Amino acid sequence: MGYQNNELKHSLKTRHVTMISIGGVIGAGLFVGSGTMISSSGPGALISYIIAGLLIVLIMRMLGEMAAVNPDSGSFSTYAHQAIGPWAGFTIGWLYWFNWVIIVTFETTLLGQMLHNWLPSIPVWVGSAFFPILLAMTNMFSVKVYGEFEYWLAFIKVAAIVIFLGLGAAIMMGIVPGVKAQGLSELMAGGSFFPHGFTPVLLGVIFITFSLSGSEVAAIAAGESTNPQKNIIRAINAVVWRLLLFFIGSITVLVMVIPQGANKLLETPFASVFNMAGLPAAGQIMNIIIFISLMSVLNSGLYTSSRMLYSLSIKGDAPKFLSNVTKRGIPVWALVAGVIFTYVFTLFKFLSPDKLFVFLADSSGGVTIIMYVFIAVSHIRLRRKTEKENPEILKVKMWLFPYLTYATIFMICIIYMAQAFIASMRSQFYLTSTLAAIIIGSYFLFYRKKENVAPNLAEVKLESRQNYELE
Repeated sequence: MGYQNNELKHSLKTRHVTMISIGGVIGAGLFVGSGTMISSSGPGALISYIIAGLLIVLIMRMLGEMAAVNPDSGSFSTYAHQAIGPWAGFTIGWLYWFNWVIIVTFETTLLGQMLHNWLPSIPVWVGSAFFPILLAMTNMFSVKVYGEFEYWLAFIKVAAIVIFLGLGAAIMMGIVPGVKAQGLSELMAGGSFFPHGFTPVLLGVIFITFSLSGSEVAAIAAGESTNPQKNIIRAINAVVWRLLLFFIGSITVLVMVIPQGANKLLETPFASVFNMAGLPAAGQIMNIIIFISLMSVLNSGLYTSSRMLYSLSIKGDAPKFLSNVTKRGIPVWALVAGVIFTYVFTLFKFLSPDKLFVFLADSSGGVTIIMYVFIAVSHIRLRRKTEKENPEILKVKMWLFPYLTYATIFMICIIYMAQAFIASMRSQFYLTSTLAAIIIGSYFLFYRKKENVAPNLAEVKLESRQNYELE
């Protein structure tokens, strides 16, 4: 296998990055998890989604501002390295990589289970072994092939949401016979908007915030696009308004169309709405959409984890061979490492699903919130530095800086600490916090010395990419 220098290819197009940014947040968490939220919170779940959605929008705006100045496949890990220190880039980079490998493992086993349900003659483990190899091949050939494959997977998900929203609008306008939407007065009558009080709504914000991760993949992918600065601006703008439209619009339809207390219908909420409208085979169609969503997440997970591992290697925070890039611009060993650990964790899932794998899953569960903290803190420091040194390169700006950034940090910290007081999330809080502490400690024990004996390759690459942008 021939290798070139350690540079990735800039071959993703604008449509690839934009669709990756949208598809990154649309998954089984929306198609299935939304029903769970409505069951526990009632119509008030809409408030939970609005608050969580706005929080993600603010995080994406901060990330977009930094990515527009310095598009980099290491994304927030690179920005944390610059803004806070090498230990911060090391910590969030490894946490994020581990988190994605765990997510990929989840998707792998779910895909294997769904395939087994359709074709009982195929054991779950066979499907679970097949899909990582299949999607690794799309990543292995070239980043353009990954982008094209992910584009169509995301397109199918987006098309399903658009059709669902159109059907919901038709039902609410009284166009669909036999189905009547609830009015706002019905939802608010007798305290039914918050049937279980406001506490489940607040708890819902915590759970939804975790499920909305994935939008940050756009900032990583933009580093390999034909025009990184232009594409990241478009991607951020797209994810901001479409995230609000797709998520909040979908929850609005579910709340107004599915009768309150119909928990059986909320087990498969999107399929239930299609069934209520008299559309045939709605359940089977939604299962196919969920299957495609799992493939999309698996595809993006392999891509994202490989780029983060590549970035860590470039900075000297991972073995050097992981930054080897093929002639097609693929960090092949970083990709292979992700596949290998996916198989290892999948084996744990089969051998010890209730103990060892749960331990690993809980260890990665709070990584998303830690990532948001690093993004927000990095944003404050880099924004102030840029305003002093080169303010004209700020093509995207965070709204109401620094007040909204500080408010976001406060909210994120509240959400993270709240895990300690929620029985189902307490283990996740302690294990993720312990894992983060171990990674920070390992940096100071084993990697900090390298800073004094070798040139910082990351800074060289960052400088070269900034020069590329200026040209």
